[in-house]
Amino acid sequence: MLNKEIPFLRICLPLCAGIISGLYIRPDPVLLITTCIVVISGFSISLFYNRSEVNRIFALTVSIVYFISGLLLYSNEKKSISFLEPKPAILACTLSDFPAEKAKSYMLTVKLKCRLTEEGHEPLNGSVLLYHRKDSLITKLLPGDQLVIKCTPLPVSVRGNPYEFDYRFYMENQGVRYYAFTGSENFLKHSEPEHRRLIHKALMLRERIILMYKERGITGDKLALVAAITLGQKNMLDADQKISFIKAGVMHIMAVSGLHTVILSLFVFNVLFFLKRRFNIIRIVLTIAILWSFAFVTGLTPSVLRATLMFTFLQAGNLMKRPVNGINSVLASAFVLILIRPSVIFDSGFLLSYSAVIYIIAFYRELYQKVVFSNYLADMIWQSAVVTIVAQAGTLPLTIALFNRFPTYFILTNIIIVPLSSVLVIIGCIIPLLFPLKFLSHFLAMILNYLTGLTEFLTRQAASLPLSTIEDVGMTNAECILLTVTIFLLTSYLLNRRSFSVIYPISALLIFLLAGTIRDIKTSCTNELIVYNTPGGQLSESGPEDP
Repeated sequence: MLNKEIPFLRICLPLCAGIISGLYIRPDPVLLITTCIVVISGFSISLFYNRSEVNRIFALTVSIVYFISGLLLYSNEKKSISFLEPKPAILACTLSDFPAEKAKSYMLTVKLKCRLTEEGHEPLNGSVLLYHRKDSLITKLLPGDQLVIKCTPLPVSVRGNPYEFDYRFYMENQGVRYYAFTGSENFLKHSEPEHRRLIHKALMLRERIILMYKERGITGDKLALVAAITLGQKNMLDADQKISFIKAGVMHIMAVSGLHTVILSLFVFNVLFFLKRRFNIIRIVLTIAILWSFAFVTGLTPSVLRATLMFTFLQAGNLMKRPVNGINSVLASAFVLILIRPSVIFDSGFLLSYSAVIYIIAFYRELYQKVVFSNYLADMIWQSAVVTIVAQAGTLPLTIALFNRFPTYFILTNIIIVPLSSVLVIIGCIIPLLFPLKFLSHFLAMILNYLTGLTEFLTRQAASLPLSTIEDVGMTNAECILLTVTIFLLTSYLLNRRSFSVIYPISALLIFLLAGTIRDIKTSCTNELIVYNTPGGQLSESGPEDP
């Protein structure tokens, strides 16, 4: 049944399994030849079962093809990143984004073009992080600028502590394998391109909109918050702001993604209420066009591209007037993104957004219909609560595994903060459109300024409550997968008790508990001394100390 209703599930699972296997397996000629023999044999044998209702040999062979395709895609992606020796080199590159200001330097992400030598030039792929000493010249650089620099590329490394965040793996999945330290003397040439790429124009437009907010009186911490919520620009936020939103369980409103897409799509749909029936196609097309315009304004970031692509696939069936399975449409968008960049499946944003959307599609309607409110306000609150509960259930295992913490008041904070953020997003999108009308745009900016301050105040209050977060509750990857399966089966049972057996969630829960017990026993039996590699001093019971 799932194969017919959700065919992309059958495609994405073995494809992702092949990509994950690329972490441990390197395809060689022996493996490829063996796979070709198995695939050809499988398709040949499956011909004898064509008249059967279910051709399992053919299905298994196709799964093997997807699996090996995922392995090859991931391996080729890693091979495409050039290897650089840790010695001085002259590199021609393109600035990928605006310089990000740090405490003692500016961080620049540059995409490599070639290495210049006496013999000529050698083409290169991948990106390099440059930590540049602060000077006035660096602030004038724009995305897309062409640079020729002399530097010593160093491989991105980790400290080697047990269970620490693998920064090297994370950066390599972003196409960055090296970093370097530079100053003004390292910049040999700087020029502006004749034609900037679309992504660079989008980033420049995003910066222009932030300046519009500033010109209309939004400054300081409020400007940083508006830029983060409406445009996904989080570089302006300080550490305290981020911590407050994390503890309150509403950090997701700063990641321009599915939430913002839903907010804008509902707003546009309501504004275009008069386009119904035979004009509904125009309504859908206009909504999709506006969402892609919003994606462009936010700098074509991966998170908003994911969300916009998901919505586009969800509405594609409506345009073709065909019944659409929501989960299949979501997986179709994931399939496209995986083909473009296979390592995207290791991104926390990708995992969190897709797990939340899949859970909402699968369980929102059934849970919402369990309780019916005749009062409009109560019904709106219940809708917000249902979305929050379902999305949090879908992302709970990932939240614990990735961030080692769980916000306890997430339902309360989301019921209050999400509607506020919805208004912020809508007003934030209207202000640039009405910017030439100074009085009107200034009035909207005053409202935006007030709502931003209210949002920050409520978030800080929620974060300061006792036991606002439960920390140090991490789990292994295997436990994360088992807990995800357990929650999915348990939710299915609670919402469909008559048609879904309780045996499935109980069995999954027992396996999850068994895995945790085995881990605890293994840890308690381990006799080892761990020496942590920390910068700037030695560890004491209270933390790092200066030597």
